[in-house]
Amino acid sequence: MNVKENVQQILEHFHIEQFQHDLIDWFRTEQRDLPWRKNKDPYKIWVSEVMLQQTRVDTVIPYFYQFIEKFPTLDALADAKEEEVLKAWEGLGYYSRVRNLHAAVKEVKEKYGGRVPASKEQFSSLKGVGPYTTGAVLSIAYGIPEPAVDGNVMRVLSRIFYITDDIARASTRKKFEQIVSCIISHDDPSDFNQALMELGALVCTPKNPSCFLCPVQRHCRAFAEGVEAELPVKTKGKAPKHVAFRAIVLTNEEGKIRIEKRPSSGLLANLWQFPNDEHAPTPNEQAFIKEISERYHVVLRSIQRIGTFEHVFSHIVWHIEAYKGNALELQIDDETNKWVTVDELNQYAFPVIYQKIWQAYE
Repeated sequence: MNVKENVQQILEHFHIEQFQHDLIDWFRTEQRDLPWRKNKDPYKIWVSEVMLQQTRVDTVIPYFYQFIEKFPTLDALADAKEEEVLKAWEGLGYYSRVRNLHAAVKEVKEKYGGRVPASKEQFSSLKGVGPYTTGAVLSIAYGIPEPAVDGNVMRVLSRIFYITDDIARASTRKKFEQIVSCIISHDDPSDFNQALMELGALVCTPKNPSCFLCPVQRHCRAFAEGVEAELPVKTKGKAPKHVAFRAIVLTNEEGKIRIEKRPSSGLLANLWQFPNDEHAPTPNEQAFIKEISERYHVVLRSIQRIGTFEHVFSHIVWHIEAYKGNALELQIDDETNKWVTVDELNQYAFPVIYQKIWQAYE
């Protein structure tokens, strides 16, 4: 049985119009007051959707306000320097999201005169724009009935239709996109897609879903069978790799701080950090002093421990032993290694873990 036939079978006897009515009616009454819902500006909706990927709404709200204040229009973001954009994103994590967004809005400015395209083909071809972002922006901003299927939506639909396919598989996402294409409201695709997301966030939560408050409970097959807590089915990924290394806040005779830029590709690309031995941890403090002195062309005589810091990425966990020390500089600045004042430090974007090290240092 192919996907289309399978979806037809799943939807057999399902009351689509009644489901749409129950869901949208609830959303119009219960939706949260979120800043990107103030109007249908496709640029702001796009920014919000990128920010919301793998990040909680409560975390995103203050970042959204700050980001839009700094870059109020698509042209403003397109014209901004990467350093400014990364600084505005600092702390949100998953920085490839904002680098892709920055590249994409530049393309929109050049190709489409600064107007976010309403064409699925054009919008989905932009850097970093996948099927979910395409569906979310086109449906919410332009009222185009495109499915917007993320983890929230797959959880909701796996329960409503009692689907036990592994949601970690691409084929399962395709199935859910097909289902949404069939059940989406063509009269109001914006509220329909937002309602599915809102239902997953507020009612049909990962643990302990509030089934007795659910506006579409009567449509839910998993609830009828009493198995809502067992869905969705998702295989666990590999355990993250643990990496331990050391970093140091170096100050020179003028009280300036030594910083360096990370490589232009890979993890946390183009962000700034303090000197460290990330790639070849040294065995003891004296060896670390020697390593830092040679690598960063300074004279470092002693160091003092600040503390231990941890940062969890999706695939790796960093454990950083942090120090501070005074150094005699032997090398002038270049584009990737600088001595900066404490005030100047605020102009550079740092990963969260290095921000925590700096706070502890202060």
